[in-house]
Amino acid sequence: MLDILPLIRKKVAGRRILPKHIAITAEGSAKWMRDNNIHDKKEAFARKHRIVLELIVQQIRNSIPILSVLVLDNSEHSAEELESLHRMFSSLKSSRIVHDNQVKVSVLGKWYDIPGYIVEEIKKTIDETKDYDRYFLNLCVQYEGHEEIVDSCRLIARKIKAGKIDIDSINSEMLKENLYSSYFLPPDLVIKTGTKKTWSNLLLWDSSEAHYYFSGKLFNNFTAADFEKAIEDFNRFN
Repeated sequence: MLDILPLIRKKVAGRRILPKHIAITAEGSAKWMRDNNIHDKKEAFARKHRIVLELIVQQIRNSIPILSVLVLDNSEHSAEELESLHRMFSSLKSSRIVHDNQVKVSVLGKWYDIPGYIVEEIKKTIDETKDYDRYFLNLCVQYEGHEEIVDSCRLIARKIKAGKIDIDSINSEMLKENLYSSYFLPPDLVIKTGTKKTWSNLLLWDSSEAHYYFSGKLFNNFTAADFEKAIEDFNRFN
């Protein structure tokens, strides 16, 4: 079991430029199962969500104010994945790491479309951490980057229809104000997991000027050392 408290107390050595907002994808569960000859989906998703929890340790250890993780896209999901997601939020809700370090949990995406028992657990987690402001954890659930932009356009269109704004006043700042991530700084580092070197769908509008790091690691194999390598790569170009 990961001994996380010493990691939190340990100071990051050396002078580094630290990102203010790191976004990371969680790709490759199916390939991880094939590579390791694992047939139990529960094991794969439990490992995936355990790594999400461990990323919070790295966020705190490195004093990263904002961490965003794409944990569930908007495709079809198995019962095993949804049940694991429920357990992850249950763990977050009672986590000493979250509460001792005042980590505010936000959920981005159309998470209200997933089964009600998970929605209720998400609501409880959000409520338990709503007054925290030291660290911010954004979990993207039932999320799709293009859809986020489309939804922002829909909100703007409704305001135009209601006569609240003029069409000529639309600009990039207004679109940002209507995104799921409107209250957060754009990510300055995006960590792309998985083996495909394709552009990420995560925070698509906000990540246009971010530094991209292709880890080459399946998310289920992602470690604290990989997190550090991404920050080192970010430093090479900043």
